[in-house]
Amino acid sequence: MKRITIIMLCLTLFSKLSLQAQEQVAISKQDVLSRVSEHNTSIKISEEDFNQAKADFKQTNAVFLPNITASHTAIATTNPLMAFGSKLNQEILTQNDFSPALLNDPSQIENYATKFEIQQPLINMDGMYQRKAAKSKMEAMSLKTERTQDYLAFEVDKAYMQLQLAYKAVEVLEKALEAAHANKKLADNSFKQGYLQRADVLNVEVRVTEVQNQLQSAKSNVQNASNYLSFLMNDEAYVMYRPTDELEVATVEMKDRSISENRSDIKAMALASEAYESMNKADKMAFLPRLNAFGSYELYDDQIFQADANGYLFGAQLSWDIFQGSKRFGKAQKSKSEFEKSKLEYKQYVSQSQLELNKAKRAFSDAENKLNLTTLALEQSEEALRIRTNRFKEGLEKTSDLLIAETQYAQKQLEYYQTIFEYNYAQAYLEFLTKE
Repeated sequence: MKRITIIMLCLTLFSKLSLQAQEQVAISKQDVLSRVSEHNTSIKISEEDFNQAKADFKQTNAVFLPNITASHTAIATTNPLMAFGSKLNQEILTQNDFSPALLNDPSQIENYATKFEIQQPLINMDGMYQRKAAKSKMEAMSLKTERTQDYLAFEVDKAYMQLQLAYKAVEVLEKALEAAHANKKLADNSFKQGYLQRADVLNVEVRVTEVQNQLQSAKSNVQNASNYLSFLMNDEAYVMYRPTDELEVATVEMKDRSISENRSDIKAMALASEAYESMNKADKMAFLPRLNAFGSYELYDDQIFQADANGYLFGAQLSWDIFQGSKRFGKAQKSKSEFEKSKLEYKQYVSQSQLELNKAKRAFSDAENKLNLTTLALEQSEEALRIRTNRFKEGLEKTSDLLIAETQYAQKQLEYYQTIFEYNYAQAYLEFLTKE
């Protein structure tokens, strides 16, 4: 029974390992960028923000376009004035209708009226500036969407490099584990022959355990990096991805990098400030009168949906809200303050972006210097490990010294790949900050 249980556990473990192997999907950075562009939720949210701003701008077409309505009204009345007016509209008045008795106490009359009305704005200065503000906001949201796409491209670059780095860590630690097992085997043989103490063997075993723990953590990092890529691509499968591109030192021209006012987010801030300026002007223009044209065409009858009588009306209206209890004064002051605030925010944002650029340039310079030093350290640690391994096989080197050299070489390998990540990331961030 125990044997059957062991076999079943082995089969279950084998099936799980097979499933995990099947879930690994090779993917290139270009594929990730393409999927993120099509499916990322942040981009879709940004696009909907733009659609809302576009809809707000379309609403301002009312400044130019007419307002047209149609209605059909049915009434029955004995009200003297309404009854007389209804007959007059229906063009059915007779001499008898002017009798005082009928005028004062008319019989019930039915009236059916179909009416078409049109209102056409002619001069509406505050509406013009409101439309201009809405257009600036729409353009700003378009640029915000563009910057969101730029940021996600940068985020994909970073996430993909994190996945590459995680796999490199697994690769280094797997080789370190193989070396640790080989050293353990060699130490066991030397112990049996009496060349090593039991404490030396235990030190080697501790090293094997340490590398196993580090390897497990590295594999977890692979899964974490894969899951983040799935999140960016809005893929709920959360499979294990394997990068098809190698983690290599990227070479990009980094000279004369500077913040441009044509960068999409900075332009969006400038357009937002223009929108506040237009709203302030709109509030000021609200003190001016408005000129609107209007007209109507009416059909009347004492039968539903008939039109035996008709008439029209048209004209123009000049209206001026002279005083609204100081409401407009306060609104104009508020919009002016918002405009001044937007100018300060724009200035602060540009200054902060320049600060980030200066910081990024120093980080890139540090990463470049660190890469050179780490490369040299890796070569030196590799040579030191080779020498100590050969001496250990000949019984001329202490076990502790070999373990130190082996640990140092693995650390230098991990540091080297980590430095490549930092170097490439610094370049990518500089490109993101200086992109127009």
